[in-house]
Amino acid sequence: MHRKRPFSAKQKKKQLQDKRERKRQGFQDGMRSSSNSRSGSHDRHEDHTDTSDSESFSLQVRKLNQQPQVRKPGEHGYDPNRYRLHFDRESREEVERRKKIAREKILEPAPEVETEVDIEDVYKTGSALDFPKRPPWNYQMTKDQLLAREEKCFREYLENIYSTFPPSQLSYFEHNLETWRQLWRVLEMSDIVLLITDIRHPVINFSPALYDFVTKQMKRNLILVLNKIDLAPPSLVVAWKHYFKSRFPEIHVICFTSYPQQDQDPSTVFKKRRKRRKGWSRAMGPDQLLSACESIVAGRVDLSSWKEKIERDAATSRLPLEDSEEEDDDDESAAVLVEHQTDVAMEAGGFSQEIYKDGILTVGCVGFPNVGKSSLINGLVGRKVVSVSRTPGHTKYFQTYFLTPTVKLCDCPGLIFPSLVDRKQQILAGIYPISQIQEPYTSVGFLASRIPVQALLKLKHPDAEHGKPEPPWCAWDVCEAWAEKRGYKTAKGARNDVYRAANSLLRLAVDGRLCVCMRPPGYSARKAMWEHHPETAEIAALQEAHRHDGKRSSGEEEEEEEDEISSSGEEEDDEKDRDADEEGEEEEEPHSAPKSGPSQPGPSRKGKFAGRNLFALLGEDEC
Repeated sequence: MHRKRPFSAKQKKKQLQDKRERKRQGFQDGMRSSSNSRSGSHDRHEDHTDTSDSESFSLQVRKLNQQPQVRKPGEHGYDPNRYRLHFDRESREEVERRKKIAREKILEPAPEVETEVDIEDVYKTGSALDFPKRPPWNYQMTKDQLLAREEKCFREYLENIYSTFPPSQLSYFEHNLETWRQLWRVLEMSDIVLLITDIRHPVINFSPALYDFVTKQMKRNLILVLNKIDLAPPSLVVAWKHYFKSRFPEIHVICFTSYPQQDQDPSTVFKKRRKRRKGWSRAMGPDQLLSACESIVAGRVDLSSWKEKIERDAATSRLPLEDSEEEDDDDESAAVLVEHQTDVAMEAGGFSQEIYKDGILTVGCVGFPNVGKSSLINGLVGRKVVSVSRTPGHTKYFQTYFLTPTVKLCDCPGLIFPSLVDRKQQILAGIYPISQIQEPYTSVGFLASRIPVQALLKLKHPDAEHGKPEPPWCAWDVCEAWAEKRGYKTAKGARNDVYRAANSLLRLAVDGRLCVCMRPPGYSARKAMWEHHPETAEIAALQEAHRHDGKRSSGEEEEEEEDEISSSGEEEDDEKDRDADEEGEEEEEPHSAPKSGPSQPGPSRKGKFAGRNLFALLGEDEC
């Protein structure tokens, strides 16, 4: 073990001076300094973290998810911040303006029609809202020449967008060329492209420009995956499925969920959903994906091994836990082959017209952050092989996984395509790291105007007086009432920590416990028709069957369950997310606290939680 290097008082003084200088420069630029921001973004060592000169364009770029500057052993020039999220930096004045709106604007229930969104209003087909494409190249070009050409084309791409639309009208979208290069590589090597969307916000996650590029220019097949269907009513799932089939006839649409939800009662907003070790093998949708791939390949690839794997996983998931663990031990030889791609894979390589090379079907998984790409791969494999997190940008570079000897999956980092969707709605869709949002209050207001947050959380207005009518709510009031209920207080002054409360509410929304769904155009007028559609009954029965399987396998015993997961089926990694809310840490503190009283014989790992309310601040009758 290496001895720690001493850190002198002189070095500490120099460190503090540098920090003050960075803060002073941030204010002089008229921007909110990242070192002074509650959001926790630290744009340090910028000269060392840039691998692209794309931000030489006059636009100010904010870089999120800073990783510590450590080098991996044996790797020269390793940069942990190469694939950081790069978004348009908002001015301090804009942030303050939205805070004022959150304090003053009275919340009123939005009509159901406002939740109906047409994809044409979001992407303006044929406009500058495209995605950057790899420029032409040849083998006579050097690597430096190729990179310079790509960076030039990327700058022109950004300039075209910002010259057509004002920044205030545009959504957040990726400004990091390095991440777009990952998409290029995945598209080039894929025989079939899986575009994964969240059923709650599918039109945000579906780029018509990508659809046109894959189906018309690349001449490849595209499968649209409506993921997390356990978070939406069956009638809405069917409506979105028919909407995309009618608008984009060349796509195949399937429904998927990595870990089916066991109930959808809004009153259970605080009930944590948990999974056991075999949770991934109960994913809903692998058989639909196999059928779609079989119809596309038309016998040119032998997919029998994939079918056998699905049948084997289904049989294993029905076994008791002890038997399934023994089955896993016996199945070590069938481990999935994982190929971690490096910079070598990103070097010049042309788009190959040859498909199903060497008799192998390559399926590329692309989509926005937080739509469940990594969870989908885990669901197909039947166990966790991909690290997953609710934090956008968790997957840093693409990797390939051999599902069977003839089927290869490729996981691409999440990419945000430019659009005209409201940024508040994007935040609720989970594409922005919540802990780094500078102004979360208006997003809470957007949520509270579409679902009854105050009623679901049983909030009391902070200005309410006994015997008098309740005052009208604004977004700030909702956050302050939640902070009061949860006991969120600031370190200095012990005032209600509305910022932390707002982040907590947004996490509940992203996690699906406060669920708001977008609807296709005309859904409200034809809601009865969709509710009585034949496919609606099929999806409802499928969801119910999987929920029943989940309850049966869990044995209805909460104290024996392991690994808390989110609504998308994504479980927390052993190494906690840097952006994890303190709320999650508080819930885990009792793990180390000894339980008073006599010990029970043979307790499980979480047996000490029996009869204990983890949400004690809410009251025993509110959980």
